[in-house]
Amino acid sequence: MLARSAQGLYWMSRHLERAEYLARMLGLQGRTLIDRPPGEIHFGWRRLYGSLRRRPPAGDIDPDPDDDYTLADSYTLAGDLTFERSNPDSLRSCFAAGRENARQVRHCISREMWTSLNLAWLRLKDLDIQDIWTPEPESFYGEMIRTLNAIDGVASATMYRGAGWQFLRLGTFIERSQLMAALAATHLRILETDDGSEWTSLLKACQALDSYESVHGIDRRPDRILGLLIADTLHPGSLADSLTSAESCLAAIGAQAGSPDDAAAAIRLAGRLRARIAFDWPDSRDQLSLIDGVGQGSRDLHDLVNSAWFEYPIGTPSA
Repeated sequence: MLARSAQGLYWMSRHLERAEYLARMLGLQGRTLIDRPPGEIHFGWRRLYGSLRRRPPAGDIDPDPDDDYTLADSYTLAGDLTFERSNPDSLRSCFAAGRENARQVRHCISREMWTSLNLAWLRLKDLDIQDIWTPEPESFYGEMIRTLNAIDGVASATMYRGAGWQFLRLGTFIERSQLMAALAATHLRILETDDGSEWTSLLKACQALDSYESVHGIDRRPDRILGLLIADTLHPGSLADSLTSAESCLAAIGAQAGSPDDAAAAIRLAGRLRARIAFDWPDSRDQLSLIDGVGQGSRDLHDLVNSAWFEYPIGTPSA
């Protein structure tokens, strides 16, 4: 497979995975606007912006907000993260980037996947925040989640399981691991200076409430919640599950690397990160440090993927 095709598939899935993450988080924020106190609403905004490593348009979010400004602030923040074209982390920007990558590698994806993705883009591209705010913003985000899940399902049902499929899934798992690590770390950091306890909202944001209750019942314990989201390989989307899946994809495409040394290093790093969670998490007294370390490792893993398969040096032919 050509490096530019592999790179297009990888980044397409990363952008679409981030769009789905934004839709989940923003949908949760939309639901909290109905009957939750201002402090809880602003906790969610601080957590979301922190996980994206992005500052809000007007600077820092007030941790002790005035009720009179909560809806106005939420309108501005939702617009910035949903439709703002100058924000590369907005839902619209991520979807547009994913669709553009898909357009460039149409020969590598199924017709059904391209059709689903393109139709979704045509419905989204001309919308703005006022178009979704008055009816029910959470309805729009819920529809976006279903659309992105449907695109993923169409890809799974129709794509040939060759190298292209592996690069597509690799992008999803690396993006997912980075987002989960960033979200969990941001959540813990905010709680260090905040008296609130938003553990149930964290489960909802990660679509993990049903998984948690099926294992632990209705008793919400922070250590169990973090254990599910970080270390439980049976929960799809956990940090451990994402790294295990990424390692499997890397092993499948290792022979096609332009830089075999970097490819081998990427496989080893994915294994070390997975093993660190499996063996260090149960005994860790500094969970935040461990999560930060694995999050940085996931970013390093992306760099190795990039140098091994996409931007490796071309050998100079002998004279």
